[in-house]
Amino acid sequence: MPTRRILSLWFPRLGAERLIRMERGLLEAPLVVLQETGQMQVISSLSPEAEAAGLTLGQPMRDAQAMCPEVIMRLQNKPAEAAFLGVIRRWAGKFSPWVAEQPPDSLVMDITGCAHLFGGEEGLVSEVTEECARLGMTVHVGLADTLGAAWALARFAAQAGESHRSGDDIRQEARATRSRAVRRRHWTRGGTPPTTLATAVQGARIAPPGQTHGALAGLPVAGLRLEAETQAELARLGLRRIGDLSGQPRAALARRFGKGLVLRLDQALGSVPEPVSPAAPAPVFAVRMTLPDPIGLEDDLMAGIQRLLVPLCDKLRDQGKGARVVRLQVFRTDQSMQWVDVGLARASDEPERIRPLLRMKLDEIDAGFGIDMLRIEAVRVEALHQRRAVGHLEAGRAVAERLSAGHALDDLVGRIGARIGLEQITRRHPASSHIPEKGAQVLHAAWSEPYREDWPTPPVARPLLLWHPEPVMAPDTPRLTGPFRWRGRDMAWVAAQGPERIAPEWWLDDPDWRTGVRDYWRVTCESGERLWLYYAHGGAMSSGWFCHGAFA
Repeated sequence: MPTRRILSLWFPRLGAERLIRMERGLLEAPLVVLQETGQMQVISSLSPEAEAAGLTLGQPMRDAQAMCPEVIMRLQNKPAEAAFLGVIRRWAGKFSPWVAEQPPDSLVMDITGCAHLFGGEEGLVSEVTEECARLGMTVHVGLADTLGAAWALARFAAQAGESHRSGDDIRQEARATRSRAVRRRHWTRGGTPPTTLATAVQGARIAPPGQTHGALAGLPVAGLRLEAETQAELARLGLRRIGDLSGQPRAALARRFGKGLVLRLDQALGSVPEPVSPAAPAPVFAVRMTLPDPIGLEDDLMAGIQRLLVPLCDKLRDQGKGARVVRLQVFRTDQSMQWVDVGLARASDEPERIRPLLRMKLDEIDAGFGIDMLRIEAVRVEALHQRRAVGHLEAGRAVAERLSAGHALDDLVGRIGARIGLEQITRRHPASSHIPEKGAQVLHAAWSEPYREDWPTPPVARPLLLWHPEPVMAPDTPRLTGPFRWRGRDMAWVAAQGPERIAPEWWLDDPDWRTGVRDYWRVTCESGERLWLYYAHGGAMSSGWFCHGAFA
């Protein structure tokens, strides 16, 4: 069986070069792409001119402006970059049928049995790099027996020849090691330089078949796709290269750094398989409309939306699907794009239920100098139940059942959710607990059904209002013997009904119930207030009186 050969393509300037392909005026200017981090805007991609000016990835926007005042800045468009990577994936299908994406900026190909069609592996790599150069794309290529090794070679092969030990590291070694260190000579002082078995072809690194271990030995541990914390901990221990880890016992590495390090190391060396599995193209439920003249009025947008929703819902209906989240994208004449998402409380394939939600979101769209293309996509879909044709009488009955079944309520939830978010709308269902504050559970209205049965009635009436237990100043006795003080007010009671004893759930450690068993009383005060007081008999905490709620 032939050795598997994996080719990794890394596009380090994907975001910037996508914009340069769209605007040729950016070809010679320093360009950076900014990413929103919540606190500030940082550089996520930059052109070679911007890098030559001293700008770096992750640098804040204001620092970049101070270093290079003539820099051109653009906001990152993640959906557009993901779509651009998908276009590159389809282009890469000419070299191998097994191509998979590695978001956000790389591809991986299984070229086993394909290299001879392009004059061998070196010829295939040369053709890939030459075509990427003609397309205006910067690419780093790595070729090896495993996916992890190819990934590492594409990104870190240029660092394989660098020294991984400083002159001060000898001072951190054990005394017995230092006594023999004089016999060693660093390669910068005339010793044997570190070597790598990977050969370079036009900026690519090719590891010969069966030589994965030697090709990876000189690469930094970052080539194993490790977390930043794990890399820092390895560096503190002097383990900076993959070769420093490959000879270590796996059990010791797993105990110290977790199984993730061992898994990544074994995947890179081929001990654990990591196949290239290109996913089948998912069905895309989207429609678009190109306009002859730019538009900007709300009525014009709604007219375009109405025309697009009909074919979109027809596509959904043909597949037995319903839209749960719909995205409206508007493309402006300045080559920028803006989008809004709306969510439905229930999946639907009816334009009448989607159009009002999109209308509510039009206020968030800035038409700029005009909109020349509209696109609507069902981002999230769900299966719908099959339907059957009925007569007029049965149709009327079906409409009544729909209204009584809560579809009108679902539409209301969807419209309110378009304003405040579906996560903010909740409903309550009864819960199986005798604890008062746990008698109901809160569920999201958009992802739950209404409770159809009768609400269970407790043996003793519960108050309408419940709050966190508040201390009551009263004599420490199981029964009220006189006035009490609550919320800074002196109160006198005229009637009390009880007690209702409620014990805590012994299988749960609830901090609010560490006062032990409670005796609840329905107390009527002279002021007319009806309070729900309880006396805590004491457990892990001291005993006393508390107020838990009030009756209407």
